[in-house]
Amino acid sequence: MSSGVTGGTGPVGVAVVGAGVISAEYLRTLSGFPDVQVVAVADLDERRAAAAARTHGVPVSGGLDAVLALPEVELIVNLTVPAAHAQVATAALRAGKHVYGEKPITLAPAEAEKLLAEASERGLLVGNAPDTFLGAGLQSALRAVTAGHIGVPVAATTVTQGLGPEAWHPDPAFFYQPGAGPLFDLGPYYLTSLVALFGSVSQVAATAARARVERTVASGPKAGQVFPVDVPTHVSALIEFASGVRADSTFSFDSALPRIRFEVTGTEATLAVPDPNTFGGPLKVLPSGDDAWRELPVRGRTDGRGLGVVDMARAVRGGGAHRASGALALHVLQSMTAIADSAAHSRFTPLATQVVPPRPLPEEWDPREATLG
Repeated sequence: MSSGVTGGTGPVGVAVVGAGVISAEYLRTLSGFPDVQVVAVADLDERRAAAAARTHGVPVSGGLDAVLALPEVELIVNLTVPAAHAQVATAALRAGKHVYGEKPITLAPAEAEKLLAEASERGLLVGNAPDTFLGAGLQSALRAVTAGHIGVPVAATTVTQGLGPEAWHPDPAFFYQPGAGPLFDLGPYYLTSLVALFGSVSQVAATAARARVERTVASGPKAGQVFPVDVPTHVSALIEFASGVRADSTFSFDSALPRIRFEVTGTEATLAVPDPNTFGGPLKVLPSGDDAWRELPVRGRTDGRGLGVVDMARAVRGGGAHRASGALALHVLQSMTAIADSAAHSRFTPLATQVVPPRPLPEEWDPREATLG
């Protein structure tokens, strides 16, 4: 069994747990990063794990317990459904493995706090998606704000809306269960980026609605099946940051008009930020008094999901703080939970904790460079 502490040499051995739709992107991108080596795939359906392993040239597949017993596995990438995040992550920590998970980190902040406490006691690291804020688009936006391209940041507006994932996902029911919905499924991309730009959330106010109590699978082998909707599907939030910046954000699975918008208003200009569920640009600025947007340079990585895993693997070997951290994911979860609480009780909801925003990536940071020997 791995020691579970930082240090060592060579690529960090990774096991992907959960061979669902998103696993294909992780397996594709991680295979191109020399500082990590995917050595196993696990799933409740071992046949699905075996198929994913064959497709991506991974030598071992099986169930969770078998994969956690492998000494060459040092870090688990937890891609299970939200309801299983805490259970799988806890099992991995108790097997001496570092954990990087998909969002949200757990269903409830208390679970996440317990998870991070256990990791700390065991000398293990916890990281969490999204890592899209490490991509070229958001990192370039962060540099533009820091460089003063918009003056002093005042406010932000974000919108993500559409008709929901049942139009394309073959098994979409979990998107409408606790831990998902537009707030918990899409919210992490926006809130993580906002925290990276402006720091900790201090309080929120929100309203929420559910347009339908049932939805229908539109594609794949389950097409035509009806499933229940157990969470709000349209959420509007006002978010105040400790820095004084405010944001108004909409998260919706109820709109026939697909729309993505992320704008930051400053005292001297407005910045149009790229979709935070992507890694690239474009990035545009509209100076005060101008009537035409101009593009700003976008520099950095656009490789795809897994940048946070590489950054974390380098922290496993060399120490230091990784950027897509469990602490950041906990603060985002606390913020989303506060938004849900505010919507349920029609009140402003404060956040009692703060987080240190992640350090920007150097422009020259390269996940395709072998740094671990």
